[in-house]
Amino acid sequence: MKRTDDRLVPVLLICVQAVVWPGVPLVSGAVPPASALLAAALVAAVAGVALSLRRTRPVVALVVVAAACALGAGPLPAGAMAVLGTAGAAVAVFTVATERDAFTAVLCVVALAAWQLLQGISLHGLSDRDGIDLVLTAVLYAAACGTGLFVRRARRTRQASDLLLKRAESERHRLPAVERRRMERELHDISAHHLTAVVVTVGAALGLRDRRPELADEALEFAVETGREVTRALGAVRAPAPSRVEVPSPEERLRDLVAGFRRLDQRVDCEIDPLPDGAVAEAAYGIVREALTNVARYAPGARTRVLCRYGDTRTDIAVTSTAPPVGAVAHGAGLGGGRGQGFLRSRAREAGGTVHSGPTAEGGWEVRAVLPGRTVTTVEPSTPRSYRVAQSVAAAGLVLQPLLPVLVIRAEDTSSGAQVSAGVFFALLVAGQAVALLWLRRAPRSAYGMLLGLALLWPVAMAVGNYSGPALLPGALSLLATCAALAMASARTASARVGRGATARRGSAPAGPDQEPATDARPPGRAFATTVLLAVLVHATAATTAVVSRGTEVPLWAVVAGVTAGVTLTATAAHRAGTLRARRRQAGHRAHDARLAAWTEEAVRDAWTERRRIADGLETAVFARTADMVTEAEAGRLDATATRAREALAAMRALLDAVPQGGTAPELRPQPTLQALDLLAHHLRATGRDIEIRMTDRVPRRLPTAVDLAAYHAAETLLAAGGDEPALLELDVATDTLMLTATGVPRAAVSEWLTTRVATLGGTLTADPQGTVHLRLPLAAAPDEEEKHR
Repeated sequence: MKRTDDRLVPVLLICVQAVVWPGVPLVSGAVPPASALLAAALVAAVAGVALSLRRTRPVVALVVVAAACALGAGPLPAGAMAVLGTAGAAVAVFTVATERDAFTAVLCVVALAAWQLLQGISLHGLSDRDGIDLVLTAVLYAAACGTGLFVRRARRTRQASDLLLKRAESERHRLPAVERRRMERELHDISAHHLTAVVVTVGAALGLRDRRPELADEALEFAVETGREVTRALGAVRAPAPSRVEVPSPEERLRDLVAGFRRLDQRVDCEIDPLPDGAVAEAAYGIVREALTNVARYAPGARTRVLCRYGDTRTDIAVTSTAPPVGAVAHGAGLGGGRGQGFLRSRAREAGGTVHSGPTAEGGWEVRAVLPGRTVTTVEPSTPRSYRVAQSVAAAGLVLQPLLPVLVIRAEDTSSGAQVSAGVFFALLVAGQAVALLWLRRAPRSAYGMLLGLALLWPVAMAVGNYSGPALLPGALSLLATCAALAMASARTASARVGRGATARRGSAPAGPDQEPATDARPPGRAFATTVLLAVLVHATAATTAVVSRGTEVPLWAVVAGVTAGVTLTATAAHRAGTLRARRRQAGHRAHDARLAAWTEEAVRDAWTERRRIADGLETAVFARTADMVTEAEAGRLDATATRAREALAAMRALLDAVPQGGTAPELRPQPTLQALDLLAHHLRATGRDIEIRMTDRVPRRLPTAVDLAAYHAAETLLAAGGDEPALLELDVATDTLMLTATGVPRAAVSEWLTTRVATLGGTLTADPQGTVHLRLPLAAAPDEEEKHR
């Protein structure tokens, strides 16, 4: 399908070129000579082949198309290469902008425009032509380059969104298993250290009771203290702190891995940055482990360097080893199964990255991987400075090529007049409009003033430069820049309205005493309408002046009405196009955020269900027997204490045997509460978000059900709403009110549904322009709401 699309455009261009020439001359009865037809066919064939291969070699295709059309323009009549020389080159420029970096695209556009200008000067001299064709060609190339860069950025954004969703989906299936392994590990530590110590200590005291009776009191006291410690530890297992838990971080795991290979007499140096837990960390650990294993297997004793750099856009993993020492024996050379390289590539591919391995110039071996970074953007290789210099030198050489007198095909008498052509004035006006568009986002009023002021100068340039072309063409060029500005402003206005919609809807909920007034609720529709009307007035005045100064038999009122209607329709279409584009983009963002939030909810709920399953086993088996052990120990019954300790240890081991098996998914899964915030934070960190949750000791472990559920769903909605800034969630309790403060979250996260739910519990939800959301929930929820949530 891709080859068909690549061939379709050049075929269409060749057909249009054939209609323009020689089609039009043939219809009028003028038959071109056979040599001209043959030259046109050869040029069309070369340009068509180059355009068909434009995606694989875009810069080469652009150079070939421009050179072929330029060489064909010499012997052929005017217009014979008009379509291929302009539209074909514009298609090649668009492909360069979409397939290559911005520097290469801009350099190609500038070099092509300058080359065509110098070629025209070398062929025709500095004549008194209007020059409007050069201006139109430059505007066409600039529009093609800008559109290509926009498409490339949109494609990269879409790829980053897809990669983020892929990581979220991967973590959705991974989080329940991670939670199950965590609880299994901590339960094993409790059974292996605490309960086993109680069984051993009490058993020893029973065996030495006759000879050393004082050991019985010590054993009973140890059983009481250990039993209470087990209860506290099991409570922490059921509901760990939502902040970063004290488990080995990916950085610590990598350093422990390096330390393990050092104990095998491997000389390993490492530079490791902190990594977030998740697919990227798992892939990095697997790649480093496989690379170090291969070094120990095939090059024992070689000096190895492990590098792990976690950046905003990419994560670089490099394991570089030198040649093994002389006389080193590779005892494990035949132990490999030949699947290591495939596993490396699969690990990197699953994480959204790439991996390459090969020998180094010093005789060693290097494994280098590039994985996603914090912002989940598409990983692109960096371009050396020497390559940029070579590009600039090559472009300068191509630009100066038409000035060589050897390649001058024909020359015309240059004008001896000192008058400046209208094309020079038009080029200066277009440059000024381009500068105004670049400053539109930073200084919109100044940019609009500059655009409208330049629009009034186009009739002056036409009169001073003795422009003799179509009277409305210069005004159309001026209107094109203003329409681009209106479309960009419409897109920003529509985006701002969508972002303020949630804030404006806060008024539907009862306002609390601490609610802040919405200072920016009024949309800037009136100011934008004024700008549109002023633009229509200015451009209609300029176009009418240009037509009237040229002279026309049409009545003045008809000219004014026609020009005003055309300008109004064009400006309205630009405004509508910008609004539709913004809405489409916002719809895509909402769909992306909805899928991400849905997968986050599924991941946390599945992991929470797994935690509750194991916690139910703790409550029914382990907690009760541990409490009985403490009771018997406090009563001084050593035999009963030993029996209850063994029962608690047996129940713990039975629970450990059942943990890896998992359970069937229940039809009604329990809804997460604030005790699941650690799972939420773990999932969001694994997908690339920088999340920090702080909960003070004043927050009770057991809250009213309605308050607990509403607070968790508020935290999930705010943190899962996306955003590039680090997010901080703080929870505290003061005067029987649960206070939740979230910073670094987008204002669009404050939805009407969330505001209404908080209001039904008597709470308030406010947001300030700095991106801080304040939520207050009274702990004494309404009885009917409490019963309904139960």
